[in-house]
Amino acid sequence: MKLAGRRVLLVEDEPIIGFALEDMLQSVGACARLACSLDEGLRCVDECTWDAAILDVNLHGRQSFPLARALLAAQVPVVFATGNSLQSWPQDLAAVPTISKPYDLAAIRRAFEG
Repeated sequence: MKLAGRRVLLVEDEPIIGFALEDMLQSVGACARLACSLDEGLRCVDECTWDAAILDVNLHGRQSFPLARALLAAQVPVVFATGNSLQSWPQDLAAVPTISKPYDLAAIRRAFEG
């Protein structure tokens, strides 16, 4: 999936990292919006339509799995991001692509291309 022209939801609990990711995606033409908590991310899903989402797995000690499920139910492609060693996810989310931090545009593109 090309990112240019796509509405991409970013959920990252470290604002500086999130702003850098937002800038990275905007530099390739994506319309990116940053949410810094699970609750804010869930509100964004209710308020807007998204073409894709990048979700930090651990958000202030809470996992982004409910958010991923809501997005996937709306047929929005999701990519997980983690700064920890890759872990296993719940069975229903095992097929969601995962990238390692720090964020890398090439890795993001590969993850969305499947």
